[in-house]
Amino acid sequence: MREYELIHEIPNMCPNNQRRDVFFQEVACDDPVAYTRQLLKAEQIQLSWEERDDGTVTVFAVSDGLDHKFVYTPI
Repeated sequence: MREYELIHEIPNMCPNNQRRDVFFQEVACDDPVAYTRQLLKAEQIQLSWEERDDGTVTVFAVSDGLDHKFVYTPI
């Protein structure tokens, strides 16, 4: 299993409020996209992702109408 630093951002969609909820943690997983799917406990989840040459994986998710951004950076 690979180890990643995970940054999970949830933007605030309210007008005139630019603050975000940001969470940091270290995770061990083989597939960041599958790991993200396990984290979100919603009936409808839409995922898209980008993989960079340095191994960083960014997963964009919409879960029950709420946007999420997960950035997995290899440790």
